[in-house]
Amino acid sequence: MASYNSQRSTIYQKMADEGRAFLAGGETTQSLKISDIFSFDNGKIHPIHKLAEPPVRAAVLYLPQKFSRVISEIVTETLGSHSSGKSPIWYQNPEMYHFSLYHASHHLEPVPASKSEIARELEAVDQVARSCSPLRIQLERVVLTCTGALIGCWQVLEGTDPLVIRERLKNKLPNAPKKQLYDKLILHCSFARILPPTANETVETKDNRMTTELLEQLVMDLNKALQNFEADIKELWFVEELDILALALQGRVKTHKFSLGG
Repeated sequence: MASYNSQRSTIYQKMADEGRAFLAGGETTQSLKISDIFSFDNGKIHPIHKLAEPPVRAAVLYLPQKFSRVISEIVTETLGSHSSGKSPIWYQNPEMYHFSLYHASHHLEPVPASKSEIARELEAVDQVARSCSPLRIQLERVVLTCTGALIGCWQVLEGTDPLVIRERLKNKLPNAPKKQLYDKLILHCSFARILPPTANETVETKDNRMTTELLEQLVMDLNKALQNFEADIKELWFVEELDILALALQGRVKTHKFSLGG
C-alpha cells in the first residue's frame, strides 16, 4: 500500500504542476469543451444535459454525505471568499461525491448492452464489491487541474486499494473499453469547477495573471482546511448515466449500490 500511495503522490504532483493550463484550454478531462456541458444566462451557469446513447456505465466508490457535506461547506465558503465574480463556478452536488473507478461503457468508446447484459454486469460488480474491504482514506491535497476542476486527491489508509479493485473489475467486465478514462492508481473526487471568465480571454492578460494568483491562494487555503481529512468508504456503486456526465452535472442517473465486503 505504501508503494501505491507513493506512486499516487507523484501523479497528484504532476496534476498540480499542470494546473494553470486550464486558463488556455477550455476542455474537460473527457475531451468535451466547456461549451458542450455548460450554458450561461445573465451570469448564471446552467448544465447542458445531453442524452448518452448508450448510457455511460461505470463503477464508482461513493463518499457518504456525512463526509461530503463537510467538504462541500468548506469548499463553498472558501471559493465564495475568494471569488471576484470574474470566474463562474460550478459546485458538485455533495449528494453525489464519488470516485470513478472503471467504465463498462463511456462516450468515447460506447459499449451497448441489453438488459440481460447489464444484469450480468451488475452481478459482476456485486461479486467484486463482496471481495473487497471497506476503505479508510485520507485527503492528501486539493489540486486545481488543467481543466479548471478543483479535486480532492486521496490516499488509502486501510482497505482494498483502488488499483486492486480496478483489476478485479477489469477481469469481471471483459467487454469494457480497453482504454479507461483515468489512471489505474488515482483516487480523486471533484468538488467544483472554475470556468474561464469568457471564452475569448487569453492567458496573457493582466487580469488573468491576477486570477491565477488568486487561484493559487485559493488552493492553498483549501489545503489548509482539508488536508488530512479522513473518510470511510463502504459502498461500490454501478451507475448508468442516462445523460452525458450525469453525475457531475446533476443529470439523469440510475444507481445500483453494493456494500464492500458484502
